[in-house]
Amino acid sequence: MKKFIATLLTSLALSAGLVSGASAAGGGIEWDKFPKEKMTDMAALQNGAKLFVNYCLNCHSAAFMRYNRLADIGLSEAQIKSNLMFASDKVGDTMKISLDPKQAKDFFGATPPDLTVIARSRAAAGQGSGADYLYTYLRTYYRDDTKATGWNNMAFPSVAMPHVLWELQGQRAAKFADEPDPHDASKTVHVFKGYEQLTPGKLTPQQFDEAMADLVAYLQWMGEPAQSQRFRLGVLVLLFLSVFTLFAWRLNASYWKDVK
Repeated sequence: MKKFIATLLTSLALSAGLVSGASAAGGGIEWDKFPKEKMTDMAALQNGAKLFVNYCLNCHSAAFMRYNRLADIGLSEAQIKSNLMFASDKVGDTMKISLDPKQAKDFFGATPPDLTVIARSRAAAGQGSGADYLYTYLRTYYRDDTKATGWNNMAFPSVAMPHVLWELQGQRAAKFADEPDPHDASKTVHVFKGYEQLTPGKLTPQQFDEAMADLVAYLQWMGEPAQSQRFRLGVLVLLFLSVFTLFAWRLNASYWKDVK
């Protein structure tokens, strides 16, 4: 049994290493840091839930998440029903969608994955914290007429999903330039040089970044709604053990002081 567990852990570690290594070998961009303070910001989590329901839940389900769990981020049952429930009537239902998987595959070339634990699955795949990858991915779409959807992504080249948030961000084009290969002067490499804004969005670039941070915070929270409570409980347990250790140490010293 121990040998099996060791082999399994080794395989998982190698898989994660291969994923991250492939990204680096493919010249992938560096992932931006997700602002972790969003995880304790109730207003940010609520805005992230609103963005998720309005822009993601049309094609992606969250089949392991119930609407009534949104009460944990400060929303009342009335607010959930009035503002966030469009595909269900019962607040205890899971966040499922009516889109048929076969139709979705015909539309996009691949079945949109369930997003309940997307942040945790990306972290398990070796893509940083998961949140860093998602934060970068949502903000690096650009126009590409060579693709069937008309969109491409710097973090996920040749992505099947179109840019559903383009109205908020606007349309951008990616600028590339050919530069000498630092490893072989006889060759050139295609280097990313930034974005060119083609049409404005409803949000400024700073507002869009904030909105995507809110959305990623919600995705991270949805993967483990009890995460904050677990962290707080862990701190309390460590404090208790520290105090208990102090008492045990003094009790031990008192018990053995007369023993020769």
